[in-house]
Amino acid sequence: MDQRTDQGSTARYRSTAYTSLLPWQVRERRFRPVGLGRRGLDPNDVYAFLDRVAGDMAAVYAALTASRRETAVIKDALRRWQSDQARARATGESTQ
Repeated sequence: MDQRTDQGSTARYRSTAYTSLLPWQVRERRFRPVGLGRRGLDPNDVYAFLDRVAGDMAAVYAALTASRRETAVIKDALRRWQSDQARARATGESTQ
């Protein structure tokens, strides 16, 4: 059974008990060999693992995007505050 999801499907529903993969888990992951008469790895194991890695990567990229948005908002607020402070100092107003 191929456990890959559709390319267009990005929604993932996981239980709160799900733990994200750690780098050492990816490095140490081993797959079962396929049965007699065949060579290679069990495709279902590989696809399941790749789906999990892709899901974790999507979560990391989503968190990174949110962090960058938040950083931009904070930088903009800081720039406005600095401009207000500079304007107040230039006109001799109290900044407190």
